[in-house]
Amino acid sequence: MTCPVHHAADSPGADTIVLDPLVRDLAGEGEALLAAGPIARVELPGGVTALAVTRHEEARRLLNDPRLVKDVNAWGAWQRGEISEEWPLIGLAAPPRSMLTVDGPEHRRLRAKVAQALTPRRVHLLRPGVERVTERLLADLAAQPVGEPVDLKAHFSYPLPMAVICELMGIDPADQPELRSLFDEFFNTQTPPARVPKMLAELRALFEKTVEAKRAHPGDDLTSALILADDGGERLTDDEITNTLQLAIAAGHETTVALLNNAVRGLLAHPDQKALVLDGEVPWENVIEETLRYSSPTSHVLIRFATEDIEVGDTVIPKGEGLVTSYVAIGWDEKQHGPTARQFDITRPTPIRHISFGHGPHVCPGAPLSRLEAAIALPALFERFPDLAPAVPDEALTRRPNVTQNDLAELPVLLHGAPGR
Repeated sequence: MTCPVHHAADSPGADTIVLDPLVRDLAGEGEALLAAGPIARVELPGGVTALAVTRHEEARRLLNDPRLVKDVNAWGAWQRGEISEEWPLIGLAAPPRSMLTVDGPEHRRLRAKVAQALTPRRVHLLRPGVERVTERLLADLAAQPVGEPVDLKAHFSYPLPMAVICELMGIDPADQPELRSLFDEFFNTQTPPARVPKMLAELRALFEKTVEAKRAHPGDDLTSALILADDGGERLTDDEITNTLQLAIAAGHETTVALLNNAVRGLLAHPDQKALVLDGEVPWENVIEETLRYSSPTSHVLIRFATEDIEVGDTVIPKGEGLVTSYVAIGWDEKQHGPTARQFDITRPTPIRHISFGHGPHVCPGAPLSRLEAAIALPALFERFPDLAPAVPDEALTRRPNVTQNDLAELPVLLHGAPGR
């Protein structure tokens, strides 16, 4: 006897799960997504609906499925004019053409250029620079008034990856304040719709200026390497370089900011586990990988589009449907991670086989850099401030209004422990 195959949009009892633009209960969303099954219908900000994959095995399979593409023109809602240029998430759903938005041979061509520039050697050579920035930021933290709460995100976990990725890409330090302001708007689902096109234009103008400057005066940076990358006489166009630069900066800082924040938060919420890693009984690698699994830096990745009907178990992803990858649920999949999947546990048996940096052709090429930064920054932070403690209860922390990034608005800490220690 065969089971009937259900159209995902019409599955009996399949309630739409609203992804809260203010992210007031991310854990609750994760639970709801898991309860809905491997494929769930979700509502994104602005009333836009899509499907979401919520399980590890199904996500791995779908992320490798060539019938799911990044080209927004395959999205039925886009074709029907239901998505406007002022939609707050348009920059993520329909970003400028780059290796993120193409598939097949064209994706391989663009990704190969990035791989030529972002080699293991180049990442390794960044270590001294990451260490210098880390030490500078720690010295600045040490100069803060003793006993007063400090926002660790503002003083450490944000400026570190932003400084590193900007140095890697050759961004003028004078442009970094504007860049931070624009990306704050880019990732904020509360950005006024009328502001979205202007913000995207300003971001592009900043990156175009960088490419123009590096073409005139190449340096030892990734943007210059992309300009000079040559494969059989074929080079990237300025448009392709500009788009790749924007993608690299966006992904290269946001992911690591969240990774650092969430790792610190996890350890502070579990003093017994913090003691294990500080005593050397558990390696920092475990902290990093468990954080990536349990509290993935990216909560929901937008968005792939079905070019034909795709069966997933007894459900069908219809042609023209959009598919979100919900890492907040995937990391808690008990089938993959066992009955304690919903618990933060750095003693979990290794290797921790998560897919928080993606899977398949579009796996994040910057993952080694993010891991390098965390492997340097986290031990240095806790070595300098071993009594680091939360300044507010964990439940009082607020998140940025962003349905795609699992990031805090701020992370108030006491550098020397609670008063009286």
